[in-house]
Formats: sequence, C-alpha cells, structure tokens
Amino acid sequence: MVEELVTTGVALAAAGAVYVMAAARVVKQYERGVVLRLGRLASSVREPGFTMIVPIVDRLRKVNMQIVTMPVPAQEGITRDNVTVRVDAVVYFKVVDAADAIIRVEDYRFAVSQVAQTSLRSIIGKSDLDDLLSNREKLNQGLEVMIDSPALGWGVQIDRVEIKDVSLPETMKRSMARQAEAARDRRARVINADAELQASKKLSEAAQQMADQPAALQLRLLQTVVAVAAEKNSTLVLPFPVELLRFLERSGLQAQAQTQAYERARGGNGDRAPEPADARPEERLKERMTREDVPREAVSREEIPLDAAEEELPGIELPGVEVPGVEIPEVEVPGAEGAPRDEVPRDDTSK
Repeated sequence: MVEELVTTGVALAAAGAVYVMAAARVVKQYERGVVLRLGRLASSVREPGFTMIVPIVDRLRKVNMQIVTMPVPAQEGITRDNVTVRVDAVVYFKVVDAADAIIRVEDYRFAVSQVAQTSLRSIIGKSDLDDLLSNREKLNQGLEVMIDSPALGWGVQIDRVEIKDVSLPETMKRSMARQAEAARDRRARVINADAELQASKKLSEAAQQMADQPAALQLRLLQTVVAVAAEKNSTLVLPFPVELLRFLERSGLQAQAQTQAYERARGGNGDRAPEPADARPEERLKERMTREDVPREAVSREEIPLDAAEEELPGIELPGVEVPGVEIPEVEVPGAEGAPRDEVPRDDTSK
C-alpha cells in the first residue's frame, strides 16, 4: 500500500513537472507576449518576466518592441527634371502595439519594407535632382509621413527615414563636374579681378605720393636695387633715372616750341625756314597751306611817304610830283599844238 502511494506521488510529481515545463514561459524585457487561446486573442498582453500558459490550449507569440533598422533596396526612378537615378534608404521603426502587429498584418516587417519601397519611388518622381542632392532633410520628412500613415494601423510607428545614397549616371557626373569646375573658375576670376582693382587703386595712390615727393621714388629705386642684389646675381641691371627722362622730355618740348616760333617768324617775310627732322607731316602741311593762301602783294608791301623818299633821294626830280621851291620848265614839242595825235613826228632814233 505504501509502495503504491509512493509510486502515485512520484507519477503526479512528474506530471506536474512536465506541465509546469510545458506551461512556463519567459518574456524578455524588450518583448511583449500575445496569447492566443484556442485561436482567440487573450484579454491582456503578457509583460516581461515569468508567465504561465495553458499547454495545448494557449499559444504565446513574442513581439520585439525594439527599434528596428531596415534597409530599403535601391530604387531606380526618373526625377521631375528627367534624370534617371538610383536611390536607397534606411527606415527606423518600432512596434507600439503588439496585438495589432500580430492580428492586423501577416508580417509587419515585410509590410513596412514594401511601403518604404513604393514611397521612395514616389518621392523620386516628385523631386528634382537638386533636391535629392542638397535638400534631403525635407525629402526624409515627406518619406516618413508617407510610410507612417499606413503603418499606424499595424501597430507600428516609423521613427525615422533617411535617404542613404543617390547614384547618378556617368554622363551626369561628368556634366556636374564640368559645371562645378566652371563655377570655381568664375569665382577665381572674380577674385583675381577684385584683387587687381584694389592693387591698381593702391598703386595709383602710391604714384601720387611719389609724384609729390620725388625723393620717395629714388628711395623705392634703391630698395629695388637692394632686393635684386640680395639674390647674389652676377649681373645687376639699373633702371634709367626717371627724372632724367622727364628733363629730356621737357627739353624736347621746348626745342619744338622754339622751332615752330622760328618758322612762323620767318614765314611772314616770304622766306621759309628749314623744317626740323622731327616735325610731324600734319604740322608741315598745315603751315605750307597757311603760307600759300596768303597773296604775295599783301606780304610786307607798305606805302613809302614822299617826305621819306625825298630825304633818301636828294636832287632827283620825280615827274608828276610837286616839290616846294623847285620850278619845273615846260617842254615844248613841235607840232604838238592843234595837231592830231597821230601826226606827231617821231624821233628818227626810234625807227
């Protein structure tokens, strides 16, 4: 009798141990347990820790509540400005309702992946290439809204969506490289032109200062000579003094002015002075035309008064001129009275 009782107790203990082992479940901290009893959803979701279910009757499904990182395969599409690109992305999401994630959708991971791919294609078609390259933050927000709208009914919340890479065709890459190079070249030219303008202004101010103070120019020349000599050159080239060049220029202008004045003075008496060798053809032609246009009768021809003529020519009688105190006898010509002009006898010597 005692043996039968012991055997029965051992059998019950073994059955109880087997039942406990079959009914015992452990839910981890980042998981939630959804119990389906005879195919129907139990009233509560099992929290993390140790829990018991009815073997054969209940079925426990664990749902991961962590944030899941899901890569979205690269999608090829045409942008709004007709550029073919390949774009891939990554989606961060988590389950907020374990029961809905099990009951409302067959496989929430696969569902989120498909929605992300279709939304990414839609974003590519609605965006320009410049937006995909530079304005990704706005596109990420739009993509997140597009995926999150259907996922809320599945007990899934989209935490973040990021466009990871944008692949362009090789021809487009070369075109963009040429455009960037041209833009950099333009900026470099603008900077160089601005530098030249500022340098020219500074040089102009320095030239004005040196013009006011000639000694400054000489000091600058000496500094240049010292800088050249510091290189240990065997040949030293000294520039021609600027002051000497200015003196020669002023001397040449004065000589030219004197020559022109001399030509104008000699040209008034009809004598033409020799033209200098460095006279310009236009100036010589102008002076020649000026001299030729003046009539010769008007050049240096003056009326001589009679008093001056008498003083210069004493004792000479001028016909037809009455000189005071001098009587001019009348000359009688034979046959001149009353004879016609044609009958006046001629002198034999005139024949």
